Amino acid sequence: MALAGSGQLTLGEIAAEFGGSAPHALSEYYGSDGVTGSGEITIGDFHGKQNAVYMVATGGSVSTSGDYKIHTFSSSGSFNVTTGGNDGGNRSVQSYILAGGGSGAFGGGTGGGGGGAGGALETASTNTSQQNYTVTVGGAGSNSSAIGLTATAGGAGGRGGGGGSTASGSNGGSGGGSGTNPYNWFPGFSGGSGISGQGHNGATGGTSICAGGGGGGKGGGGGVRNGGGGANDGFGTTRGGGGGGGGESCGNSSGGSGGGGAGRGAYGGGGSGYAGSNNLGGGGGGGSVHGGGGGGGSGYVILKYKFQN
Repeated sequence: MALAGSGQLTLGEIAAEFGGSAPHALSEYYGSDGVTGSGEITIGDFHGKQNAVYMVATGGSVSTSGDYKIHTFSSSGSFNVTTGGNDGGNRSVQSYILAGGGSGAFGGGTGGGGGGAGGALETASTNTSQQNYTVTVGGAGSNSSAIGLTATAGGAGGRGGGGGSTASGSNGGSGGGSGTNPYNWFPGFSGGSGISGQGHNGATGGTSICAGGGGGGKGGGGGVRNGGGGANDGFGTTRGGGGGGGGESCGNSSGGSGGGGAGRGAYGGGGSGYAGSNNLGGGGGGGSVHGGGGGGGSGYVILKYKFQN
């Protein structure tokens, strides 16, 4: 606990906060929490000061970058804070939490919509305490969570060929694309909505037989056929690409950069859409004609904190 910000302080109170060996002298506390490291110091210089404690934690795959520790999780696990820091040192964690991508949809005789990318929740500072935090890395269509924060799974794509209530893309971290709406026989389709800050909307499929809507990505919304692009996770990897839409008389579509699965076209061999990439949170591609949708890719979690000064 920080020393009083004003009023009388004693050397004993300073020693209780910062430690040291008796008999105590102010000189042994040079450089403590912003106190000058040389020259004259007084008891008043310690108003509002506290002993710096930096958090210590285990869990996941751990690397060091300068004064920071980085814990990455490609599967579910635990982030165990064994020493809780304080504001004089550090107890704050920067996080990147990526959910699982949504699955692409059945072609329905034409082309299914692509799945939306898993939502990517980026937080600059979350205070932690000494405890064991569960880290959940979501699979296809599942949320990811850590240190009290949750990223939302990508929305599934909508069924192609006029699939009624299932033709629209589902909402999610990024929305799924809708299925094709051949010749506009079945109006009212729409791409699913993404969550602001986590992803973008899926596209509404076109009225041709080769126009399944692409799923939304972290970096942008889906287009007709192609998935929305992903975005850099802040550590050098592009993640969160939307799945491409499926179609009939055409080639394969493109999944969004960052793990989005390609949508299938009949000229691309037909069949099921391609799966989104695991640990990139990619949306699955839409199926062609009677092909199924590709599954969404699993998520990822990154936790970074300062462990020394």
